[in-house]
Amino acid sequence: MPAGLARLRFPKALDARLQFLLDEQGRRGKLSAEEKKEAEGLVQMAATLSILKLGTQVKMLKP
Repeated sequence: MPAGLARLRFPKALDARLQFLLDEQGRRGKLSAEEKKEAEGLVQMAATLSILKLGTQVKMLKP
């Protein structure tokens, strides 16, 4: 994996959108089917990025 991958960040606009959807869920008690699908996709993207970054960091620690 490229070393630059460790510096990647979840884009601020996507993070803000996910936070908005989570706030809406908390306020309304649920999301529409479309909003839920969008939120799940954003969570999956964030999780995938975190896993890739972790893998890169582990490889950088190995001699």
